[in-house]
Amino acid sequence: MLKKVSKLNKGLKGYVTIPADKSISHRAVMFASLANGKSVIKNFSNGADPLSSLSVFSTLGVKHEFINKNTLVINSNGNLNAPSDVLNCGNSGTTMRLVSGILAGQNFKSVLCGDESLSKRPMKRIITPLQMMGAQISSVDGHAPLEIFGQTLHGIDYVSPIASAQVKSCVLLAGLKAGGVTTFSEPYLSRNHTELLLKYMGAEINSVGTCVKISKSELQPKHIEICGDISSAAFFIAAGLIVPDSDIILKDVGLNSTRTGILDVAKSMGGDVEILDKDTVSGEVKGDIRIRYSKLKGCIIEKDIIPRLIDELPIIAVMASLAEGQTIVKDAQDLRNKESDRIAAVVSELRKLGAEINETSDGFVIYGKKSLKGGTQVKSYHDHRLAMSLYVAGLVCDETVAIDDFEWVSISFPNFEFLLSNLIA
Repeated sequence: MLKKVSKLNKGLKGYVTIPADKSISHRAVMFASLANGKSVIKNFSNGADPLSSLSVFSTLGVKHEFINKNTLVINSNGNLNAPSDVLNCGNSGTTMRLVSGILAGQNFKSVLCGDESLSKRPMKRIITPLQMMGAQISSVDGHAPLEIFGQTLHGIDYVSPIASAQVKSCVLLAGLKAGGVTTFSEPYLSRNHTELLLKYMGAEINSVGTCVKISKSELQPKHIEICGDISSAAFFIAAGLIVPDSDIILKDVGLNSTRTGILDVAKSMGGDVEILDKDTVSGEVKGDIRIRYSKLKGCIIEKDIIPRLIDELPIIAVMASLAEGQTIVKDAQDLRNKESDRIAAVVSELRKLGAEINETSDGFVIYGKKSLKGGTQVKSYHDHRLAMSLYVAGLVCDETVAIDDFEWVSISFPNFEFLLSNLIA
């Protein structure tokens, strides 16, 4: 689907409630499926990726029902059944990597597959620690499909070479059924939704800095309320900052400190960002965010902040393209292993719009301009975050922008354009 976007002639105004956090929705389905009893998940994400996780656990014998559009009830006896079919993870790396940790310690064989994009993403990063725990896994050169023969696992002390919440979560979930203690350390702290939700559901888990330990545990069914996804909010944050005369409030957004790098960067660039009405639900901090149009300046983004905003770097690149001075992004080489090579894709497509941006091995360098020209067609690369980033850029381009394959936004944010239109009316 080709989507055309034209420059706005007025600012964004009003309130918008951001859809449920995708990362937490995945984990809520998985952990509730491992608990013995009835769990109620309020404000579950209806994006394609979390629905892939739900489908996988249905194939593993877990019963569920929606009692309304976004309230999901999971009924489980705490055990999974041997699947009668291949477990299709769709486009979801989170599903494949986390479920691999769960299945590694089961008493049956399973096969995980995904779409063409997911089949190109690296899986050796989870296969290695799982095999150290005693798992038996075969792959296609470190890629999906993954064939997992469930084994009795033992705890390990694993030092990860990368900061990755998916790798960490995979190992911790394997540790739920492993003998002894499993310890996971990473160079920087990645998002910690797994640790918080496991603790909320009764797991024996403790974190100190970048190190987390888990012991064999039984999870308890819970009522889980999911806050808004800050990665989805990021597109509205950027739009509010770069569209002149904008003043918007984003409601009930997750403010987990391992995810708020986008807010830190926005403030360091001179953005008018205000946090309102903070609260805690199901172990997670949430609040409202007020965003007002601001004249931005460049900054350096590197090191330990990268895991806190890895998914937001495409939209940050849009902000930087219109900021005064130079913005440098480095230490972000894992962007090349996302739904697309996001470094190459961001550089290629923003250049088409008139941005001055250069690719590096682990990021990019952007020289901000007063405006972007547009007037061309750009590629989404079947990448939901890139598609939405280009849409936001189109709101401030001098000429109309056309984005191909825009339907891929449904992976994480099916009503993105509808919610944005409410702020334009």
